[in-house]
Amino acid sequence: MRKRRILSYLLVIWVTFLLAFPLTSAFASSKVYHVPIHNEVERGLHAFLERAFNEAKENNAKAIILDIHTPGGFVNAASDIAMLMDATDIRTIAFINKDAHSAGAFLALHADEIYMVLNGTIGAAAVIDSAGNAADLKANSAWLAQMSAAAETSGRDPKYALAMADSSYELPEYRAEGKNLLTLSASEALKVQYSEGTVKNFQELLEKIDLQESDVVPIEPTFSEKLARFITNPIIVPILLSIASLGLVMELYSPGFGVPGIMGLSALGLFFFGHMVAGFAGYESLLLLIIGLALVVAEFFVPGGIVGILGGVLIILSLLLAGANIMQMIIAILIALVIAIIGMVILMKFFGKKLHVLNRLVLMDATTTEEGYVSNVNRTELLGKVGTTLTPLRPSGTMVLGSERIDVVSEGGYVDANKHVEIIKVEGSRIVVRQTEKEMEE
Repeated sequence: MRKRRILSYLLVIWVTFLLAFPLTSAFASSKVYHVPIHNEVERGLHAFLERAFNEAKENNAKAIILDIHTPGGFVNAASDIAMLMDATDIRTIAFINKDAHSAGAFLALHADEIYMVLNGTIGAAAVIDSAGNAADLKANSAWLAQMSAAAETSGRDPKYALAMADSSYELPEYRAEGKNLLTLSASEALKVQYSEGTVKNFQELLEKIDLQESDVVPIEPTFSEKLARFITNPIIVPILLSIASLGLVMELYSPGFGVPGIMGLSALGLFFFGHMVAGFAGYESLLLLIIGLALVVAEFFVPGGIVGILGGVLIILSLLLAGANIMQMIIAILIALVIAIIGMVILMKFFGKKLHVLNRLVLMDATTTEEGYVSNVNRTELLGKVGTTLTPLRPSGTMVLGSERIDVVSEGGYVDANKHVEIIKVEGSRIVVRQTEKEMEE
């Protein structure tokens, strides 16, 4: 009886523990994810934010706070990140921890709420091209529409978003008419409802949004993600591909396999590593690269040229598939090809004699007299000799020198037969004569 009672007590304790455990888990699962958006907004940032959002979803996070301090970045990257923000059911809060300019302002407008530090700013969101100039009408029109839609979706007056992106929108109370893009301070943003509040720091923000009791989970990019962000930057991509092309071209001039080849393959490896980590490249693009390189190497052993051309096409195709943007990749590849051609011309001009593999592709030998090649006997002993024309020279013909008949060419015009001519130049088989008053030598 006593044993039963003890077992009953243990069973009650065990059931109570099982019922209490989910409650404890629920309280412990109140998490807030603190995610930085610093420096430039580019395609590599999307992979990092996607990981952060997925982790927040898996852990039932109550909110994602985007710590924004950025001068802006690339429109296509910002658009993809905005789609990621719109797709999540988790409460998203933009914490403008100094500046949210250009693409940063666009991303802040896609958050559910915006809070700013005292000296924070938001705006200056004009779209520019890669050269730093104002974008064309088509691109500018599309960007204005996106800025306006972002403001309207979050329940804000779109006229301020439009003034941030285009200086022609007049808001004289906030800036000189038609002079500058709109940039709002923290107090101005709060006044026009482009901010829900102004805070001193992150801790005050948590109190303001009633999440001070939540566990803050800071998310930082890994080394791989940082490297991927750097490598996938549209400015870095053509530099990497140029290094790769130039290194591989230089390797063709080197005996064995040396530093240029390692440099070229390392640049290619970094390109694919960064784009795979960022989620742009798949194993299929890497496989195409390997097959392409193998075919290019096989070209040195298989005559015809078709194998090498096919290999080059596969390499270019692999780069296009791995890139974040087809047009940007085409430009980067063209830049790399131009640099490779210039490098090849320079190396062939100054180091042609030291060619290694390219000696199989380009004929570098010349059959010069200095190298011991002679096509005809160069009869320099005939210079200054005087003979008689056997036939008229029109301008070519035949002369007699002693008992020898020689094919000659007159220096200029017509020379009649039986005239005295002097040999003035000998260039292999070409003997040049000039009519003269000199007597023939016996």
